[in-house]
Amino acid sequence: MTSWQQISRDGLWKNNAALVQVLGLCPLLAVTNSVVNGLGLGIATTLVLIGSNVSVSIIRKHIPREIRIPIFVMLIASFVTIVQLLMNAYTYELYLVLGIFIPLIVTNCVIIGRAEAFASRNSVGLAFLDGVMQGMGFLAVLVVLGGMREILGQGTLFDGAELLLGDWASNFKLVIFEVERSFLFAVLPPGAFVGLGLLIALKNYLDQKVKAREQAKAYRNIPTTT
Repeated sequence: MTSWQQISRDGLWKNNAALVQVLGLCPLLAVTNSVVNGLGLGIATTLVLIGSNVSVSIIRKHIPREIRIPIFVMLIASFVTIVQLLMNAYTYELYLVLGIFIPLIVTNCVIIGRAEAFASRNSVGLAFLDGVMQGMGFLAVLVVLGGMREILGQGTLFDGAELLLGDWASNFKLVIFEVERSFLFAVLPPGAFVGLGLLIALKNYLDQKVKAREQAKAYRNIPTTT
């Protein structure tokens, strides 16, 4: 039986879609040149993931196996359209910045993969939690990678926060250091590849440290015989 703790751990860390499965790379590398862009796309993806997971779980017993993938795609496309219209209405400038990557959420392998591998086989509650945790894990990588690239490329953090939160958030911008011109390698997709590689390497390093510590603890607890 899948536990809530296991779902949370898998979504946020152990089976993170971006760092372990390496899915959804197109938007991950293309729009994460700032924290705000990463946050906006991450929230949109999370909402679609939650909606599609819950919907698939509700109707899972009524979906013919032969046509399940087209049905999943139709459901995902419906939620993407809803999110797209909401962004068009309330965060129009950010919607223009993210551009084609909002409708491309339909083809995000993370969402289709969770619908097929988890939501179609579990209850609504577990599917909802899986959508939240997988979405939050993906969002966290988008934001961290966006922060790395924004600092290195422009010397700022939260530049353009008003695009997502409104005019009142215009003072959120932090200037870490002044730059005469942007560091293009960090701003362009090649910098995203390097940044993602560093994040994956860091995760693997931390996992190995935890595993080594657990093995050492288990070894110390082995009773000795005389």
